[in-house]
Amino acid sequence: MTFTLTGYSTTQDSPWRELSFIPTNESANLKLTGEQHQLVEGFGGCFNELGYMALSHLNEEQRHEVFHSLFHPEGEHKFNICRLPIGASDYAEQWYSHNEVDGDVAMEHFSIKRDFKYLIPYIKEALTYNPNLQFFASPWSPPTWMKSPKAYNYGTLRWEKDILEAYALYFVKFVQAYREAGITIHQVHVQNEVIADQKFPSCMWTGEQLREFIGDYLGPAFDKHNLDTEIWLGTINAPDPWEELIKKKTNDFDEYAGLVLSDPKAYSYIKGVGYQWAGKNAIQRTSASYPELRYMQTENECGDGNNSWNYAKYVYNLYQHYFSNGVNAYIYWNMVLEPKGRSTWGWEQNSMITIDPDNKEVTRNPEYYVMKHFAHHIVPGARRVGLSGAWSGKSVAFRNPDNSLVIVINNPFQDRRDLYLTLEEGQTLHMELEADSFNSMVIHPK
Repeated sequence: MTFTLTGYSTTQDSPWRELSFIPTNESANLKLTGEQHQLVEGFGGCFNELGYMALSHLNEEQRHEVFHSLFHPEGEHKFNICRLPIGASDYAEQWYSHNEVDGDVAMEHFSIKRDFKYLIPYIKEALTYNPNLQFFASPWSPPTWMKSPKAYNYGTLRWEKDILEAYALYFVKFVQAYREAGITIHQVHVQNEVIADQKFPSCMWTGEQLREFIGDYLGPAFDKHNLDTEIWLGTINAPDPWEELIKKKTNDFDEYAGLVLSDPKAYSYIKGVGYQWAGKNAIQRTSASYPELRYMQTENECGDGNNSWNYAKYVYNLYQHYFSNGVNAYIYWNMVLEPKGRSTWGWEQNSMITIDPDNKEVTRNPEYYVMKHFAHHIVPGARRVGLSGAWSGKSVAFRNPDNSLVIVINNPFQDRRDLYLTLEEGQTLHMELEADSFNSMVIHPK
C-alpha cells in the first residue's frame, strides 16, 4: 500500500505546526486493530445571544474570517450540526420564553419575535457559509406560568394534563415558527440539563417525568402535526457519582436513559440520547445497552473564562472519552464571547474565540485548536476505528468515507515522546510528539 501523510501539532506556544513521519522497524506502541465502531455525524457549537453581540464588534472582513473558519465546508472547523435554545439560555441578554401569556394553553400568543433580534440573524449568517447546517434545540426553562414556582430559574414543570399538552404544543409551535423563518429544526431535546436547579433558566425533571412527557404528550403531538423533527432524550447531565455518594443514594443512568428507554411507548419516539457534563459518567452504559441509538455530546464543559492551556487539555480528554464511548457528534458550547465570557448571571466561561470590544481583536483560544484537530479532518460519515497499545487511551482514530485515516492524539507528558504507529497493512510509522501537545495525522491511500 502506498499513501501520503500529513500531520499537525499544537503546543501552548505554537498552534497547528506541520509534522513529519518516517517509516521504521521499531515495535509499535499504537496499532490500528481493524475494529469498526460508530459513524460520525459531525461537530458544531451553540448559537447564543451573547455570542452574536460579541460578533457585532467586528468589521466585515473580520466577521467573514470568523464565520468562514467555523462554518464553511472549506474552513478550519466545517461545523455541520449546531445547537440553539428554545427561549432564553443562560447566555441570553435577558430571560424570556416564547409565550408568557398566563394560561394560554392553546398557544395563541406563541411568538419567536425575540429571536429575530439576535439568534435568527446569527443562524442565517452561518447558513450563508454552510446552507446544509443542521440544528437541534432545547429549552432551558418552560414559560414561567407553566412552572412551580413561577420563575425562569429553579423549579419544575407543573404536572397537570392541560399544562403538559400545552408544553408539547409549545415545542410544535417552535418547530413550525422556525420553519416559517427559513430554518429547519432537525432535533429537539426535551430539557437542558434535567437535574440543574439553577439561578439561571432551568427546570428539574425526573426519569419518570421524561418517560411520560415523551410517550404521552410530545411524541403524539409531533405525530398529530406531522413533524419529522427528531425527539432526543437530552440533555442529560447526570449522574455525578460523588454527589450521589454524599447523598447516600444511587442515581445511575437507569434513572434517566435506562428508565425512559426501557418503556416501549417512549422509546418508539426517541432517536438518540444527548449527554453533557456529569452525563459523561453514563454514556458508556447507555451506549452499551442501546447500541442501535445515536448519541451526542451536547455541551462542551465551559471552564472559567480564562481559556487556559490546562483546561484545553481537560477538554481534549472529554473529546477522547465521549468518542471512545460511542457518541456520533460533539458540540461546543459558546463559540464566540467577549473576554472572560461573563454571562448575564455572573459566571465567566471559556469560548473557542474571544472578541475584545475595545480593540476589536480576535483571539483563537486553545480550545479552538482542540476542536480543529478533530473537526478539520473528520467528516460526516467517518467511522471510528479501533486502536490498541500504550497510546490508545490518549488517542482516537477514524476512517473517512474517502478511506483516509485520521488519528488524533495527545501527548500529556512534559517531554517529547516517540510514537510508533502500525497501520492495518503492517507498515509502521514514526512520529515525534512534542511535549504537552495535541496532534492529528491524516493518512491518504494512493
